[in-house]
Amino acid sequence: MSNETGFGATAEVAPSCYRHPDAPTFIRCQRCERPVCVQCQVPAPVGVICPECLGQAQARAPRVGREALGGRSNQTPVVTYSLIAITALFYLIQWIPGLGATNYLAYSPLYSYGEYAAVGAPYEPWRMITSVFTHSTGFVFHILLNMYTLWIFGQMLERLLGKARFLTLYLASGLAGSLGVMFWAPHDTFVVGASGAIFGLMGAFLVIQRKLGGETTQLLVLVGINLVIGFLPGMSISWQAHLGGLLGGALLGFIFVQTRKYTQKRLQLALVSVTVLVFVALALSHAPMFVQG
Repeated sequence: MSNETGFGATAEVAPSCYRHPDAPTFIRCQRCERPVCVQCQVPAPVGVICPECLGQAQARAPRVGREALGGRSNQTPVVTYSLIAITALFYLIQWIPGLGATNYLAYSPLYSYGEYAAVGAPYEPWRMITSVFTHSTGFVFHILLNMYTLWIFGQMLERLLGKARFLTLYLASGLAGSLGVMFWAPHDTFVVGASGAIFGLMGAFLVIQRKLGGETTQLLVLVGINLVIGFLPGMSISWQAHLGGLLGGALLGFIFVQTRKYTQKRLQLALVSVTVLVFVALALSHAPMFVQG
């Protein structure tokens, strides 16, 4: 069908949008080539696509990302739930009267430097990990916020990476957070909390998302706000643990995403192992020297 224009030429009638028959349009989806009106057009790198093609692309993208990184989209995040349960158990133990569990689980650089043994701070480097599962009993919001963040990012990352990689990421990030306290905080600082490990998860997720082409603006803003809060005067927050965990998690996330090909499995294992060993070596770098006389 055609209409006559005022100049004597024939103009083609615009087809109707496949979703809105009363909306004529000459624009077509770049994938399926169906006509789409302004209301249905979704901007794409080249042209526009329709809502159905967008949904199909979004459904495929997470699955490809998970398979590429070694995870499975349908697996139950057992490690995430277990970490939350263990942290909750530690928190309940801290409430037992007379036990003083917090004093035995918290971390301070005093326990990493052998020369402080004389002032009642023995060499106990394992506190760099036990402190990750310990939270202040006087501030319940601390553990609630950390566990909520772990529940969100933990489920996504565990399905992306798989159980073993995710557990390695969490523990190594927690250790990296303690390393930040060890090297950057005053030696009499005492810290508890999973914030270092949580920041490690966010750092890893940020790196992975950017590499796979995902949206990272909101996450970047969230990380930035939390880092800035740690530097504000009067805040009882260890920015050292946050920054240490963030850097450690980002490093491991970079390794995971850069070696995600099946043929790079051995390389990935080697790089992750070396990274964790470096973290452990730094944690033990100030072990006291016992000289036999």
